[in-house]
Amino acid sequence: MDKSNALDYINQMFPTEASLSGVEPLMQKIHNEIRRVDAGILAAVRQQSNSGTKAKEDLAAATGAVKELMYKIHEIKTKAEQSETMVQEICRDIKKLDFAKKHITTTITALHRLTMLVSAVEKLQVMASKRQYKEAAAQLEAVNQLCSHFEAYRDIPKITELREKLKNIKQILKSHVSSDFSSLGTGKETEETNLLQQLSDACLVVDALEPSVREDLVKNFCSRELTSYRQIFEGAELAKLDKTERRYAWIKRRLRTNEEIWKIFPPSWHVEYLLCIQFCKLTRTQLDEILSNMKEKPDVGNLLLALQRTKEFEDELADKFGGGSPSKDIGSDNGETDSGENTTQTVLDIRKKYEKKLASHDVSANHEKDGQKDLSVPGAGFNFQGIISSCFEPHMTVYIELEEKTLMEHLEKLVQEETWEIEEGSQTNILSSSMQVFLIIRRSLKRCSALTKSQTLLNLFKVFQRILKSYATKLFARLPKGGTGIVAAATGMDGQIKTSDKDERVICYIVNTAEYCHKTAGELAENVAKIIDSQLADAVDMSEVQDEFSAVITKALVTLVHGLESKFDIEMAAMTRVPWATLESVGDQSEYVNGINLILISSIPALGSLLSPIYFQFFLDKLASCLGPHFYQNIFKCKQISETGAQQMLLDTQAVKTILLDIPSLARQTSGAASYTKYISREMSKAEALLKVILSPVDSVADTYRALLPEGTPLEFQRILDLKGLKKTDQQNILDDINKRGPVITQPPPLAATSIVPAVPSVPSPPASIASTTSGIISAASREDVLTRAAALGRGAATTGFKRFLALTEAAKDRKDGPFRKLFNP
Repeated sequence: MDKSNALDYINQMFPTEASLSGVEPLMQKIHNEIRRVDAGILAAVRQQSNSGTKAKEDLAAATGAVKELMYKIHEIKTKAEQSETMVQEICRDIKKLDFAKKHITTTITALHRLTMLVSAVEKLQVMASKRQYKEAAAQLEAVNQLCSHFEAYRDIPKITELREKLKNIKQILKSHVSSDFSSLGTGKETEETNLLQQLSDACLVVDALEPSVREDLVKNFCSRELTSYRQIFEGAELAKLDKTERRYAWIKRRLRTNEEIWKIFPPSWHVEYLLCIQFCKLTRTQLDEILSNMKEKPDVGNLLLALQRTKEFEDELADKFGGGSPSKDIGSDNGETDSGENTTQTVLDIRKKYEKKLASHDVSANHEKDGQKDLSVPGAGFNFQGIISSCFEPHMTVYIELEEKTLMEHLEKLVQEETWEIEEGSQTNILSSSMQVFLIIRRSLKRCSALTKSQTLLNLFKVFQRILKSYATKLFARLPKGGTGIVAAATGMDGQIKTSDKDERVICYIVNTAEYCHKTAGELAENVAKIIDSQLADAVDMSEVQDEFSAVITKALVTLVHGLESKFDIEMAAMTRVPWATLESVGDQSEYVNGINLILISSIPALGSLLSPIYFQFFLDKLASCLGPHFYQNIFKCKQISETGAQQMLLDTQAVKTILLDIPSLARQTSGAASYTKYISREMSKAEALLKVILSPVDSVADTYRALLPEGTPLEFQRILDLKGLKKTDQQNILDDINKRGPVITQPPPLAATSIVPAVPSVPSPPASIASTTSGIISAASREDVLTRAAALGRGAATTGFKRFLALTEAAKDRKDGPFRKLFNP
């Protein structure tokens, strides 16, 4: 503690003069503490002194013990070395005797084996000369084993001589075996009864020789077997495509008649298997030449027959030599089962079908096995699938062309026979032609996949794409079109689409059918991708076809909206013919409103029952974007509207709004109709607001217009003045007065009534300039003045449109910002 801290401590202990009386006790306490600390230090010093002396003694004792231990270890190590030296001296003579024994034993064994080798080679030479194959095979195995013991002595003259002699004997055996096997298949085996047994024994000799001997022997045998095949089917008579089946009959007959001969070969040789491989390669070469040398395109029937028989032969070989049927389960393209079409379709049926130009009769395809098994023989490493049939792939164009022609003819026939009606009791509301189209596509797919799963199947899939696109085009062409020509242009109906109740049903059927085709086309692509060769699966894509059907759906729904809008045009025209300027009183809703209601009652329930919820929602959105703005713009088409007429029209507008909002309930599809309700309410409220402006007195028409229709345009405001029946001079005064205060509106005009937008546009908030102008206009008027002017609008003044205005003003009082808040700021 430094000096300053000590002073602070003293001042803290004795802050006042009176506290100095406690100095003596404090001093006494401090002295006692000092004495206690000194005593503790002294005791610690004494204890440390005693501990240091004892530690030195312990360390000295430990050091001595370590030195003694090291001496004893060294002594033990010395004695061990002396013992090892003694043992080596005792065993030195024993090791010499052991090595001598080992060398003598090895020499005796080598001489014994050499004697056996010389004897075995001499016996083998005698057996080889007498063609005693069975004994020679066993002897050759023994010689080979004995020779393996003399690999390290091959430079010794005697061993070299024996090896050379053995080589000559093997060459003699090869020559004899080759000579004997050359007579196989010539008919001598029937004359000489023991020939087959002799050849069977010869196979044992071949196995004892080098592997190349067996390979050469089997290769030569297969070549001799196929010599007659090559001569027969290279001739002009049988070198034809329609004779392909006879090729496979020849090899099967050859295998069957020579069944006894094949038994002489060991199973491990796979002679039949290798013969079939040679046959397949030769057949492929010959068929490829036949197809390539044709001057004209091959007949489709013959081509398919040859391919089918080839596939069947390949499947037989795969089953015979350890494989299985490579076919995959094609399945049903449209999710339906074909329980009644499970009979076997032969190639003769296909040929007959095409010879009759595929007139009417379809023969169903056979059941096919699931999965593709391994077709290779264990150890052989070969797969028969496609070994011959692959040569047909480059020449299958004629088949694809004929399939496309046939499918197109079927499509044309189905569309011509289509009634465009749904059978009573049907739950799908889908045109029958669509299901038939996918049925014929599925049959075509089954026919092709039974023959090939390579490039030809991919080409056929592209045909399916063209067929479905053509069907989409035909669905598109069936949609009602707008009026054209001089009469339509003169009557103002050019481009308008008129639809009857039947047309509306047909449009709904087309929507459902296109949706079904869109879904089923995707499933078809997935199915083909599973069937086709894996390297071609990425090229299987139906997105373009699905886009075509999506376009049909969109166009159909838009056509449906335009058709309904055309029906409304008649009532909208009737609305403009009502003498709004001369109405004497306000009564019930007008006839055109009843007409609108009848249109919706006759159309909407049927549309709701036929369309799916998602497409009915799309239809509602399109309808809302048409009808609301259309009704709003139609008000401006009226010549002049009196106060009574405006009140009657306001009543009609409310009725039309109610009718339009009731469309989802009328169709029994209320889920997801929130956007439609919101948009209709906003657009019809604009019409109500427009009529409120027309009802307002001349002196406040501008103020009301600014408050209720802030998104309006100067041109629209001038048209409102025309509807009120104001003269040009009076209009000019109002416009001049407004121009002095500022522009009425700076925003662009609203969308045209006929435009169709995919989404409901948002209502923009009024700009700051309008808000300030509005504030300047209404700042002089109190809330009571606004209510008074609203009450003076006549019957119907407190209707929905003006209630909306009052609700906005009431809500604005509680807000801190916004254009309507400024109405209440002096």
